[in-house]
Amino acid sequence: MNTKDSPSAEATTSPSRPEIVPNRLIAVIDIGTGAIRMAIAEIKEDNTVHTLERLSQAVTLGEDTFQTRNIQKSTMEDCVRILKSYRRRLDEYLITRDDQIRVVATSAVREADNRLAFTDRIFIATGFEVAPLDEAEVNRITYQGIRPYLTAKPNLDEARTIVTEIGGGTTELLLVQHGDVLFSKNYRLGALRLREMLKGYRVPLSKERTIMENQIQRVIQQIVHEVPADKSIKLVVLGGDVRFALAQLRPDYEVLDPGDSPDELDRLKVSELSKFTDKILQISEDQLVQNYHLSFTDAETLGPALLAYTKLAEAYQLKFIYVTKANFRDGLLKEMADQNNWSDEFNRQVIRSTIDFGRRFDFDEAHAQHVAFLADKLFQSLQNEHKLDLRNRLLLYTGALLHEIGIYVNQRSYHKHSMYLISNGNLFGLGQSDLLMVALIARYHRRASPNATHPGYSTLDRISRIAIAKMAAILRVADALDYSYSQRVQEIECEIDQGQLIISIPHVEDVSLEQIALVEKGPLFEEVFGLKVHLRKKQ
Repeated sequence: MNTKDSPSAEATTSPSRPEIVPNRLIAVIDIGTGAIRMAIAEIKEDNTVHTLERLSQAVTLGEDTFQTRNIQKSTMEDCVRILKSYRRRLDEYLITRDDQIRVVATSAVREADNRLAFTDRIFIATGFEVAPLDEAEVNRITYQGIRPYLTAKPNLDEARTIVTEIGGGTTELLLVQHGDVLFSKNYRLGALRLREMLKGYRVPLSKERTIMENQIQRVIQQIVHEVPADKSIKLVVLGGDVRFALAQLRPDYEVLDPGDSPDELDRLKVSELSKFTDKILQISEDQLVQNYHLSFTDAETLGPALLAYTKLAEAYQLKFIYVTKANFRDGLLKEMADQNNWSDEFNRQVIRSTIDFGRRFDFDEAHAQHVAFLADKLFQSLQNEHKLDLRNRLLLYTGALLHEIGIYVNQRSYHKHSMYLISNGNLFGLGQSDLLMVALIARYHRRASPNATHPGYSTLDRISRIAIAKMAAILRVADALDYSYSQRVQEIECEIDQGQLIISIPHVEDVSLEQIALVEKGPLFEEVFGLKVHLRKKQ
């Protein structure tokens, strides 16, 4: 894959990256389907994360959402009570600033019709700003957390490794090989979702397994279709349910203490897991609470989750699965340690996913990559003018790669088709808000300037609208520089002089074609930056 000087190439050395403050204290809170979990950690001078404390309290968010699509008032108040207790704990650590705390929510809040009322209530009562994550953001965070542990195991890094967690509401799945994410998707298969479905059927315990298996197999058939089985497939699983099973099957298995580094992957025989699952599914939830000292929420999800893991492993005819102590909070902590700047490795994954997406629509890959390369050069050269951050640099690069995919639908108004395809696409790691930004950058690479009445653009805040206008203006200039589709403009030098952006182009005898293109594409740049673009041949 040729990405030239892509945004991942210099992201770690850019002067816009803030310096790391030694030994920062941070905290992450994950509002899940069955529990609210918090991890408190210290970031060392070398940017490593040392977890100090982990807390978890059960809630019934998933039961509410999956039954009625609304979070009940009593559940909201339970969440408020728990989060107030977490706030007091954070005060004891002197973790009080917003930049020290990140609070996220997953499917139970994301799917609730009254999620805004819920997040507003939490903010009013606790001061916590809750960010419901979409599926792509969850995939990104999981990848950030699990990646170091895959690279430490050569047999997993070289194999086609499925990384999955069967949560309360969804099953998250990544396919990774040699550090590259080949596939990522979330499925509506969750342990608590299964349990709530069974409550609706009102069936005896003896028939619950058959109903669950039918639902699980439907999703697994879809997974195997999208990730075909072969001999190189390995399976790495996350989640407290399977860690609990491993602890019961292996008396010497050590549950993670707060300060431990979750760098070990334990191997578990699928046959052992299957037998233990059979045993669990024959016990009622009340008995599970009594026998194993579980919370009722954990007892509800244990059997369905283990059954789903077992059936997935059996579908790929695996003898072993690998169990990791890493969890979702580890990925959140890592992102906070990086001060929410996306790493070079993550940028590379986004670009790779973007190129794969473009190929699905037979895009002109050479032109797309060259325009992205030129847009990135302009972005770096004009840093003092646009003052955008590294995240926007990646979004511009991604939008440049996909600016013409709408031609696959129709040549007429293809920029609008590009916006539609991107908005409804699946680019690894980019959430819906980022995806909308990319779609609008592509949409505005030609024709009309950004307008408050345009769909999508009108929903953005002022900062985002201005960023879109700046990046679209840069993309138009970059596109004009490859108007010949020949990639003949290989180098550019920029300077600002007397209200003009002067772009010098060496090794090109005649730039008249590019000048003609700029007559059409240059006005937006002048409108946004107040600079008329002028090309000249460098002697």
